[in-house]
Amino acid sequence: MINSRLMNILRAPIITEKSALASEKHNCFVFKVLPDATKLEIKQAVESNFSNVKVGSVHTLNVQGKKRRSAHGIGVRSNWKKAYVTLSEGTIDFSAQSAGKESK
Repeated sequence: MINSRLMNILRAPIITEKSALASEKHNCFVFKVLPDATKLEIKQAVESNFSNVKVGSVHTLNVQGKKRRSAHGIGVRSNWKKAYVTLSEGTIDFSAQSAGKESK
Protein backbone atom coordinates (compact mmCIF):
# COMPACT_ATOMS: atom_id res chain seq x y z
CA MET A 1 0.00 0.00 0.00
CA ILE A 2 1.29 3.46 -0.86
CA ASN A 3 2.21 5.38 2.30
CA SER A 4 0.73 8.68 1.06
CA ARG A 5 -2.66 7.00 0.54
CA LEU A 6 -2.57 5.62 4.09
CA MET A 7 -1.87 9.10 5.44
CA ASN A 8 -4.96 10.50 3.69
CA ILE A 9 -7.47 7.75 4.53
CA LEU A 10 -8.24 9.01 8.03
CA ARG A 11 -9.86 12.42 7.61
CA ALA A 12 -10.72 13.30 11.23
CA PRO A 13 -11.70 11.70 14.51
CA ILE A 14 -15.37 12.02 15.41
CA ILE A 15 -15.56 13.14 19.03
CA THR A 16 -19.12 13.03 20.35
CA GLU A 17 -20.80 11.66 23.47
CA LYS A 18 -21.61 8.44 21.64
CA SER A 19 -18.02 7.94 20.47
CA ALA A 20 -16.66 8.79 23.94
CA LEU A 21 -18.85 6.09 25.51
CA ALA A 22 -17.75 3.59 22.84
CA SER A 23 -14.09 4.32 23.53
CA GLU A 24 -14.53 3.93 27.29
CA LYS A 25 -16.59 0.74 27.20
CA HIS A 26 -15.31 -1.13 24.15
CA ASN A 27 -11.99 0.55 23.25
CA CYS A 28 -13.66 1.60 19.97
CA PHE A 29 -12.80 4.84 18.15
CA VAL A 30 -14.74 6.60 15.40
CA PHE A 31 -13.15 8.26 12.36
CA LYS A 32 -14.33 10.11 9.28
CA VAL A 33 -12.62 8.34 6.36
CA LEU A 34 -12.37 8.56 2.58
CA PRO A 35 -15.56 7.31 0.86
CA ASP A 36 -13.63 4.74 -1.22
CA ALA A 37 -11.52 3.37 1.67
CA THR A 38 -11.77 -0.35 2.42
CA LYS A 39 -11.72 -1.95 5.86
CA LEU A 40 -8.21 -3.31 5.30
CA GLU A 41 -6.91 0.13 4.29
CA ILE A 42 -8.51 1.72 7.37
CA LYS A 43 -6.90 -0.91 9.60
CA GLN A 44 -3.46 -0.31 8.07
CA ALA A 45 -3.90 3.48 8.30
CA VAL A 46 -4.75 3.38 12.01
CA GLU A 47 -1.86 1.05 12.82
CA SER A 48 0.62 3.18 10.86
CA ASN A 49 -0.57 6.58 12.14
CA PHE A 50 -0.79 5.67 15.84
CA SER A 51 2.06 3.89 17.63
CA ASN A 52 1.54 0.86 19.91
CA VAL A 53 -1.95 0.18 18.51
CA LYS A 54 -3.30 -3.13 17.21
CA VAL A 55 -6.67 -3.06 15.40
CA GLY A 56 -9.11 -5.85 16.22
CA SER A 57 -11.99 -5.02 13.86
CA VAL A 58 -13.33 -2.28 11.61
CA HIS A 59 -17.01 -1.54 10.90
CA THR A 60 -17.92 1.05 8.29
CA LEU A 61 -21.08 2.87 7.29
CA ASN A 62 -22.00 5.42 4.65
CA VAL A 63 -23.69 8.57 5.94
CA GLN A 64 -26.08 10.26 3.52
CA GLY A 65 -25.90 14.04 3.24
CA LYS A 66 -28.86 15.94 4.64
CA LYS A 67 -31.06 18.21 2.57
CA ARG A 68 -30.85 21.81 3.76
CA ARG A 69 -32.92 24.82 2.85
CA SER A 70 -31.53 28.31 2.57
CA ALA A 71 -32.55 31.63 1.05
CA HIS A 72 -31.03 30.48 -2.24
CA GLY A 73 -32.99 27.23 -2.50
CA ILE A 74 -32.55 23.62 -1.46
CA GLY A 75 -29.07 22.14 -1.19
CA VAL A 76 -27.58 18.82 -0.13
CA ARG A 77 -24.60 18.26 2.13
CA SER A 78 -21.96 15.81 0.94
CA ASN A 79 -22.16 12.08 1.61
CA TRP A 80 -19.34 10.71 3.77
CA LYS A 81 -18.08 7.50 5.35
CA LYS A 82 -17.67 6.68 9.02
CA ALA A 83 -15.48 3.91 10.48
CA TYR A 84 -15.77 2.32 13.93
CA VAL A 85 -12.31 0.93 14.78
CA THR A 86 -12.09 -1.49 17.71
CA LEU A 87 -8.61 -1.87 19.17
CA SER A 88 -7.34 -5.15 20.59
CA GLU A 89 -4.14 -3.60 22.00
CA GLY A 90 -3.29 -0.05 22.97
CA THR A 91 -5.36 3.10 23.06
CA ILE A 92 -5.56 6.45 21.28
CA ASP A 93 -5.52 9.71 23.25
CA PHE A 94 -6.73 12.59 21.10
CA SER A 95 -6.36 15.17 23.87
CA ALA A 96 -2.60 14.53 24.13
CA GLN A 97 -2.13 15.10 20.39
CA SER A 98 -4.01 18.40 20.38
CA ALA A 99 -2.29 19.59 23.59
CA GLY A 100 1.11 19.45 21.90
CA LYS A 101 -0.05 21.79 19.12
CA GLU A 102 -1.13 24.62 21.43
CA SER A 103 1.01 27.74 21.39
CA LYS A 104 2.17 29.31 24.64
